[in-house]
Amino acid sequence: MRYAQGGGLTAERRAFREGLRMRAADLFAQGRSSAEIAKELRISERSVQRWRKAWADGGPRALRSKGPAALPCLSDELFAVLERELARGPAAHGWPDQKWTLERIRTVIGRRFHKSYTVQGVYYLLRRHGWSCRMPARRAVERDEDAVAGWVKGTWPQAE
Repeated sequence: MRYAQGGGLTAERRAFREGLRMRAADLFAQGRSSAEIAKELRISERSVQRWRKAWADGGPRALRSKGPAALPCLSDELFAVLERELARGPAAHGWPDQKWTLERIRTVIGRRFHKSYTVQGVYYLLRRHGWSCRMPARRAVERDEDAVAGWVKGTWPQAE
């Protein structure tokens, strides 16, 4: 199962889901049908069937949370090292300009920690640690304000 934030379930969300499974176990013991349980708990009937099988095989203990599916590749300590590397700037790592991209950060992780991340994985890693995308604080020197104003007045209304 894939999750929108890329980090799996939080501890709170895992606890909530475990609570649902425990409530389902109570309903199994009452002899309720899978369809009734699914409707009451607002989950899929297929999930109820899987839970019922696990419950029949191992009782309520089988429905307990087993914790996170996997540990992150970079621990908090290693991420602190990565932050120090990023603070040194891209030029210190061999790039000609002072712009960090996800691909460049991915390369630094590979070189420094010998860990393989996808670009999307780097994005999720940074988001989990409170980083966000930043845009340049200034405009390009080459920007032609008159051409931009003309485009906004002439071309953009037609495109809308």
